[in-house]
Amino acid sequence: QSRTLDRTVRAAGRVEPDERRVYAIAPKFEGYVERLLVNVTGQPVSKGQPLFEVYSPELVSAQREYAIAVQGVAALKEAGGPALAGMQQLAESSLQRLRNWDISDEQIKALAGTGEAKRTLTYRSTVSGIVTEKKAQQGNRFMPGEVLYQVADLSSVWVIAEVFEQDIGLIRTGAQAQVRINAYPGQSFGGKITYVYPTLKAETRTVPVRVELANP
Repeated sequence: QSRTLDRTVRAAGRVEPDERRVYAIAPKFEGYVERLLVNVTGQPVSKGQPLFEVYSPELVSAQREYAIAVQGVAALKEAGGPALAGMQQLAESSLQRLRNWDISDEQIKALAGTGEAKRTLTYRSTVSGIVTEKKAQQGNRFMPGEVLYQVADLSSVWVIAEVFEQDIGLIRTGAQAQVRINAYPGQSFGGKITYVYPTLKAETRTVPVRVELANP
């Protein structure tokens, strides 16, 4: 009989988050954590869910600037001319500044409607996933770019398999892989090889191979 001869390669591996689905929640302004709304590692969050309430003097100042500019545009509407154009430009730049700080459109709309700058604002998650790291603490001061939460989308994960040197020639990107995990005896999870690392670990004589796996 003429057929393709297959050889099964077995390797031990470890499950890791997909590094493309790990997100840092880091405000782009300086401030203080007034109240934590998500306060425990492992908590699932959805996109737009409130994470914490923040007080930031520069955020209050930016809100006031935008509110004054919006009121100025309304007051100068009938007058027109360069004054109106200048005020519109100021309102637009103030709006862009708030958006660049990830202030939601809903909060900006409320600010434009009332004209009142709020002392604290609710900072919302920009992604859905599981909180894998929480550095935010109530009352803490944070600086721009400081990571307060790490959120991982675990709907798909990586299995990094350590394949022995003598078997690596049999591994191809795109090939199917079956993953068995001690926690789920008798079950097998289908994945696909997406990357063969170009390095050999001298201590173990193995090459890491990445398998992508759906994680329902």
